[in-house]
Amino acid sequence: MLNLTTEYYTSELLGFSCDDFVFLSSNKSLHAQGCFAKITTPANHHDYIGNLLSGNPLKGNPLSDNLSQLFHQAEQAGIKNPIVVGAIPFDKQQPSALYIPYEHRWLERETLHFSALSPMPWLQLQQSHLWPAKAGFCQMVFQAVDAIRYGLLDKVVLSRLLDIEFDRKPDTIRLFMQLNAQNPYSYNFHLPLENSTLIGASPELLLRKQGNTIISQPLAGSSRRSRNIAEDKALRQSLLHSAKDQHEHQLVINAIRTALAEHCTELLIPDSPSIFSTPLLWHLATEIRSELRNKHADSLSIASLLHPTPALCGAPRERAYELIAQLEPFKRNYFGGIVGWCDAKGNGEWVVAIRCGEVFENHIRLFAGAGIVADSQPNAEWQETGVKLGTMLQALGLSENKEHVL
Repeated sequence: MLNLTTEYYTSELLGFSCDDFVFLSSNKSLHAQGCFAKITTPANHHDYIGNLLSGNPLKGNPLSDNLSQLFHQAEQAGIKNPIVVGAIPFDKQQPSALYIPYEHRWLERETLHFSALSPMPWLQLQQSHLWPAKAGFCQMVFQAVDAIRYGLLDKVVLSRLLDIEFDRKPDTIRLFMQLNAQNPYSYNFHLPLENSTLIGASPELLLRKQGNTIISQPLAGSSRRSRNIAEDKALRQSLLHSAKDQHEHQLVINAIRTALAEHCTELLIPDSPSIFSTPLLWHLATEIRSELRNKHADSLSIASLLHPTPALCGAPRERAYELIAQLEPFKRNYFGGIVGWCDAKGNGEWVVAIRCGEVFENHIRLFAGAGIVADSQPNAEWQETGVKLGTMLQALGLSENKEHVL
């Protein structure tokens, strides 16, 4: 019988397998192996989650009930301090991809020397496909702007995919290590799914819970960065003072405030956003802190209540959902969903599945989205999504050949 490992490892990370879940964060990082039980219950039970957070009995939320029972079974099977890991898809009516691992170990991220590892073996590009192509994406933006100006909604996030085929299957662990070396301050994840692997370097924290304290740091409003120091500084300042991006960001903050207000004590929200950087982008960011009224609420339930925020869906949520389904020629599945972990005490961390890709055998599908408001320009949104795709392209060694795939 496998026993849970609870100590922290401070040596270089070894022993990763393509079947393992890995989650690297500035808060807590972990490596999980094996699968004791899968959880596919959808996370769309809004009323049940609201009752739970308000302090009503825990019974009645199918996802939480299922998780509580499985935690108990895991403990009976000898798994000490069990956790659940995995993903909730963008569409919460779809099955979740969660599971309780047989064992896990907590890691000290700063001691994991990914940059010292040998580079990922070179992959030969066979072909690539944009979905939709530029003309189709720009038409989507035109239609969304018309809907917003007509008053049907305030914001919608539209996305596009990039399918890339290689001569062989990428080593997902090596790709993950490369991604982490290039993005050491993001929330990086490697999640094995049924027939694929989801890998990403997300900059966006949806929810962190420790005890009764919760933290969220939504991102909305972004700009490319430049290698020229003066231009990079100017782009940063332009974003900070952009009325369009400030409006887009405020829609996200308002939605999170509304969702959490009745379930928390005073919400600590700065009056204006700050700047958050990744190697390729500037983002408007706001850190939100509060204390939960119900000590029994778990991080997965709270994250499911918030997800998806207007940062990945739009506002109002249901109208944005409808417009996305109408305009996008694909299902997002786990793109724009959330990835993370939750322990039996309810503590945990969940991040938004962006700057990510899904590996299927010898091809990988990349995802990027842009927030559309009344002042959005189609070509600018196309360029923004191209920059966002650059995070994964860089990890794949394709950043110097972006013109051939974008």
